[in-house]
Amino acid sequence: MCKHPMRKLTSILIGRNLEESQDTGAAAEANHAPSSPVLPPQKNRRTSTRRRKLWELDGKYHCPVVGTCFDLDDLKKLTHRTGHAGRHVDPYDLHLEAVSTSLERNATSEFMQKQLERKYAVQVRRFDQVKEDADVLALWKQHLERGEVAGAVWAALTHKAASTATQHVVYADLHMLSHQVGASQAADLRRVEWLERELARTKEQTAREAARHARERAEANERIRDLERTAAEAALRTDTDSVLHARLAELESGVAMVNMGRRLLALADEAARLRNSASRAAALEAENSRLLRERDEARAERDALERLGLAETAAPACGGGCHACPNQLAGRCVLCVGGRTPLLPQYRQLAERLGVRLIHHDGGREEAMSRLPDLLSASDAVICPTDCVGHLAYYQLKKHCKQAGKPCVLVNGSGVASFAAALARLADGQVQIAGN
Repeated sequence: MCKHPMRKLTSILIGRNLEESQDTGAAAEANHAPSSPVLPPQKNRRTSTRRRKLWELDGKYHCPVVGTCFDLDDLKKLTHRTGHAGRHVDPYDLHLEAVSTSLERNATSEFMQKQLERKYAVQVRRFDQVKEDADVLALWKQHLERGEVAGAVWAALTHKAASTATQHVVYADLHMLSHQVGASQAADLRRVEWLERELARTKEQTAREAARHARERAEANERIRDLERTAAEAALRTDTDSVLHARLAELESGVAMVNMGRRLLALADEAARLRNSASRAAALEAENSRLLRERDEARAERDALERLGLAETAAPACGGGCHACPNQLAGRCVLCVGGRTPLLPQYRQLAERLGVRLIHHDGGREEAMSRLPDLLSASDAVICPTDCVGHLAYYQLKKHCKQAGKPCVLVNGSGVASFAAALARLADGQVQIAGN
């Protein structure tokens, strides 16, 4: 079947039909009589013993056969192949040349015959199955109703059983179909143009609506986000308000005051426990500090006694007074300014072990300060516990020892251990004694 046979009929057959109508009208006027009516097909009338060839058809059938059964591409290939009209590009010119060529037998019409037989072989075989003229006409009507026109036209017009009347009916049906198709096509074209305009207008309106919907959707999303933020803030305020309302209810009912009183009592008990614990810790810390001091004093006293014991043991060997003697205090006079008066006997006992003559001044607590200069002048070295001495005595002895170049040992404690340590320093020569 050819491509778009109905459209081909519209464009190809109109000119041919107009020419035939004009020829028919002119003949009628010349004869002053109407044209002969169409005779009905005669049953079982055969016009030939074989199928007609293209060039054997009546001349008026060539235009509809070529226009219906060959599309434009077929005509172009045909003319290019045969070389008859290769220069022509206008469809109407190609059609006219193909029609005029097909009227006679030649190489081109034979090629067209082969093309038609090959292209519509199915329809030809279908029509060849019927043997009577009436059956050919009936089969044509069936194809016409189904819109299968192109192959049926060729098979019906060339059928060996088709009479002239049947060929004329096929031609007439095809002629009227061209008018109907043309009118329908014109209406369809107008409808298509209107639909295209409507489509363009609808597309434009759709684009505007889409843009408007996009803006509205963006605005709606922004409003939704604002509402979500507002809802979140409201929920947070609601939670806060709920807590505050519950707290207010507790305060109004007195439950909060009772709970607060209980907490205050518990905190007071805890504070009392903490204060007791702090007091116990302070007492323990003070006791620990005292024990540590006593331990340090005992260690110092032990070390000092050990050193004094060594010095006392070595003293008889040389009799004291030499530079090589470990006890450089033997036979010397040491002044103790301050210190604890109850410990004075122990101070003297330690000094006697080293062969030291000890003199004492309480630092101005009971004894007169006027005796201090004479005692300082009479002594070879000075020991001063700084925790038990008056300020005046302290500064006076420091001034005297500095001017006289006299050894002076200042100790922080006034215990026996501190005094023994001071004697050990003097005995060891850690503090140089004037005159040595």
